[in-house]
Amino acid sequence: MDLKNKVALVTGGGTGIGRAVSLLLAERGAAVAVNYSRSEVEAEETVRLIESAGGRAIAIQADVSNDGAVREMVGAVAKQFGEIDVLVNNASITRHIPLDDLEAATEELWDELYAVNVKGMFFCARAVAPGMKRKKQGAVVNVGSIAGLTGSGSSLPYAVSKAAVHGLTKSLARALAPHIRVSSVVPGAVATRWWEGREDTMNRLSTNLLLQRISTPEDIAHMICAVLEQDSMTGQIVTVDGGQTL
Repeated sequence: MDLKNKVALVTGGGTGIGRAVSLLLAERGAAVAVNYSRSEVEAEETVRLIESAGGRAIAIQADVSNDGAVREMVGAVAKQFGEIDVLVNNASITRHIPLDDLEAATEELWDELYAVNVKGMFFCARAVAPGMKRKKQGAVVNVGSIAGLTGSGSSLPYAVSKAAVHGLTKSLARALAPHIRVSSVVPGAVATRWWEGREDTMNRLSTNLLLQRISTPEDIAHMICAVLEQDSMTGQIVTVDGGQTL
């Protein structure tokens, strides 16, 4: 898919990987809807960066765990730019708790992480699917995590939710074929605000990676755009982790 003149929705688009992919999509000619839940200032700044470079963008608030809000957001984007061609399901949350502290993995924590990380991606994909089907083309990238491959990560519920994202990707690829492609890009450690206060840990980790560097948000954004542009790819789980899981 040529991204020029396409309409893209990026959830959690104001910061980190979301900002990087929003900027790159705009650079490649797409009109970008930058979704945010609470990071309004960051989302508006992302829009300003796109517009200052001559691109088109809007910031749009919606809690992706709320199906009604997601449907309203998709409708608003369609009114502004036209029906959505590209969805980057990037919005995710976590809570940092020791993996072996099973009591800390409360029911409320499970519900909170699954609502955003799994159901939110499903709600967004479902909301954009009718428009993509009408156009007989569309592409979705779900941002996963190596936590979903290794079973380790910031918390047990987070790791399990990301494994579910990978499963959701394969199921949606089957459900939405032949006109809508769905794949997942799976980052390892990425230098984003999730590491705030834990930078020493991140730097120690980098020495153990085969490539001896932590990925940047831009690294992941380039892979997301490459997957969106690859018309022969669907249902794939593409890992970008500097050799972390080898």
